[in-house]
Amino acid sequence: MQNLKLPVTIDPFKSAQRRLVCEGFFESSEMNRLLAACESCSEQIYVSVAFGVDELGLITISGKGSVPATLTCQRCTDSLESILPIDFVFSPVKNQEAADDLPSYYDAIELDENGEVNLRELVEDELILSIPLIPRHELEQCQSPADSVWGELPEEHEKPNPFDVLKKLK
Repeated sequence: MQNLKLPVTIDPFKSAQRRLVCEGFFESSEMNRLLAACESCSEQIYVSVAFGVDELGLITISGKGSVPATLTCQRCTDSLESILPIDFVFSPVKNQEAADDLPSYYDAIELDENGEVNLRELVEDELILSIPLIPRHELEQCQSPADSVWGELPEEHEKPNPFDVLKKLK
């Protein structure tokens, strides 16, 4: 497979008629939002995108890919190596009303003023969405000192019951 740089924008209607399959990469240096969310990211993001027409006559854009990235562990603030996978299925729409009419198994993506879809932004959005909400190592692998106690509290930390005063009144 050749390493081809993917186009930034593409016409989904022409591509779907030809049943186009694009396999290639985007430069991560062009994805500023992704770079801001990660400590570092692989230089090239490999993606496979396929265009087609489904049984309802809707244009579809489906794709898969993944990228190795370094995130910040929220427990110990050390680096956390992770793979950000993406798997998406979109259908292009011209406006919000058309998006409301799509079947629930398709996500809507709006066309730009030229009737094209920005593939790079689509892939960047999906990669950002694949970042875990709270990235962290497994508890055993985390370098953080155990500042939280798991399980039973020691005897010295037990507090007296505030309702013991009521027992005396009874």
